[in-house]
Amino acid sequence: MDLTWHGHSTWHVAVGDTELLIDPFFDNPHTSLEPADVDTPDFVLLTHGHADHVAHAGEFADATVVATPEITAYAEDELGFDESIGMNLGGTVECGDAFVTMHRADHTSGLNTDYEHEVGMPAGFVLSDSKPTQESDEEATTFYHAGDTGLMTEMRDVIGAFLEPDAAAVPCGDHFTMGPTQAAIAVDWLDVDTAFPMHYDTFPPVEIDTEQFVSEVAATGSDADVRVLEGDETFTLA
Repeated sequence: MDLTWHGHSTWHVAVGDTELLIDPFFDNPHTSLEPADVDTPDFVLLTHGHADHVAHAGEFADATVVATPEITAYAEDELGFDESIGMNLGGTVECGDAFVTMHRADHTSGLNTDYEHEVGMPAGFVLSDSKPTQESDEEATTFYHAGDTGLMTEMRDVIGAFLEPDAAAVPCGDHFTMGPTQAAIAVDWLDVDTAFPMHYDTFPPVEIDTEQFVSEVAATGSDADVRVLEGDETFTLA
């Protein structure tokens, strides 16, 4: 599984022969790419309706959009998508070679910057090359994109314990989501091998020193390897 961070919460994930793009937003200082520079993926996954997460989704309307039914309806009506998979919290859908499980995120989800439409619960996604079951699968490779969220015990009691991600991308820019301290606790609770910070240094309110996140993870006693990626850098999750 190849994980490419394009800044903010935008990730490109390759699972086998399937390409997935999460929360496409290229107006951020961590990427040198424009949407036109990016090949259309097979699936576009949207965690919630805020403008810094759906901003460039319409540039990839030839893909299949995956989100809550409220957002997929908007994507079809307003963004030009013809194909969609509307799902909801707790569900798992098969997207090519990937299995995508949607989990809650503690956040808000107004659509567009003026918050004129409420579009249901925000979410995070767990992507795996194997369908999750109650039996632990040591051969599976699994990545958790937490979306925009605060710290929540489901990370410890459900996502870490049941979905068993190998790696997690957690927001740590503070102000609108978790800051470094609570994001570090999330990494510990998830019991992942690798952790990536995201949703930071995009706007003044979310500017942080990522070294604080690194030290806070260490302070929890977690063995996670914290990888602070450069924009457009790819990490291969074996």
